[in-house]
Amino acid sequence: MIENVLNDYSVMVKKALENYTAEDKLCPKLMEAMRYSLLAGGKCVRPALVLEFYRQFDENYEKALPLACAFEMIHAYSLIHDDMPIMDNDDVRRGKPACHIAFGEQTALLAGDALQTLAFETALSCDSLYHNPKNIIAAVSALAEAAGARGMAGGQMLDLENEGKSTNIEHLKLIHSLKTGAMIIGAAKAGCLLAGATPEETDAAEEYAKAVGLAYQIVDDILDVTADESELGKPIGSDMENGKQTYVTLLGIEKSKDMVKELSKSAKAAAGGFKYGQRLCELVDYLAQRGY
Repeated sequence: MIENVLNDYSVMVKKALENYTAEDKLCPKLMEAMRYSLLAGGKCVRPALVLEFYRQFDENYEKALPLACAFEMIHAYSLIHDDMPIMDNDDVRRGKPACHIAFGEQTALLAGDALQTLAFETALSCDSLYHNPKNIIAAVSALAEAAGARGMAGGQMLDLENEGKSTNIEHLKLIHSLKTGAMIIGAAKAGCLLAGATPEETDAAEEYAKAVGLAYQIVDDILDVTADESELGKPIGSDMENGKQTYVTLLGIEKSKDMVKELSKSAKAAAGGFKYGQRLCELVDYLAQRGY
């Protein structure tokens, strides 16, 4: 069952994250804020993709744990910043007060900054005696690209510029291919690159992750209007309040669900050539069907 696999990954990642953010005597409040958001829960989707794609080529998947943790650190920092008043202005994250509510805006800002830099420190701690150093560099480069101006940060910028404006489905795909998709694609690619996969294998992983990433965002848009706050762990309807166009506002719920089904088919087709392709297909269904 894919749920068991994901749970194993999550337990492993969260234990490692606790170790990477052990109590710091120099700046205890900052570390507390970092841990508050980093260890708050969540599905650990991005680290799971790192570990699962690495595992397609090397059964010693714990060797990719620093890289997997780095992706979760970047994700956590982005959520801290996204929730702040200057961005989405959300007060709740993962069922509890957002970091800026719990610690104040200044500390939250620095906690996000510190998690971003810790991510690269952690990723570069991958065992260079076990991995080819070139593979480590390639994997960390994939992380950097996924998080930066050509990835998540760029997508967030486009999303902000699009608030209150009408748009079309192609532009919306572009925004979310960067804002949400880039880190999902980067995680799959980074796992392959660290394991020394061929360019063809890495390309197949990217195709899989592109479809998964877009489907994941569409499901988020659906849940934003169909779930309740206790299920989602964050305020619902915030996209509409912020004047953002979503797949639901452009297509409606049923057509959005149809789009998720088509993307799921594409992802499964891309998974066919991998050693544990069936498990990757199960992961598609798990992510696409969550919440409805």
